[in-house]
Amino acid sequence: MFNIGGGEFVLLGLLALLIFGPDQLPKAAAQVGRVLRQLRTMADSARSDIQKGLGPEFKDFDVEDLNPRRFVQKHFWEAGDDGAARRRRPASQLNGKRPPFDSEAT
Repeated sequence: MFNIGGGEFVLLGLLALLIFGPDQLPKAAAQVGRVLRQLRTMADSARSDIQKGLGPEFKDFDVEDLNPRRFVQKHFWEAGDDGAARRRRPASQLNGKRPPFDSEAT
């Protein structure tokens, strides 16, 4: 969970106990849980509104595809038959020719 180890989690719990006190800690935890639930609900409704607004031609659209890392993985890496990721060949080399190189332009 967020790359937090066991010791760090205990330290955060003790820190929260010191800040809020033993009587206010359950109330604060419940309020944080409510806020997280509301945020998740708002994000899900926004995602569905975007997908409805784009129309049926974008039914496979995933908001996560807008993440640059996911975009690169999706378009430059492909899974082989065995499930292992392989590097795709650049589009410029698909026809067997390399693009012209201009040393002055670089």
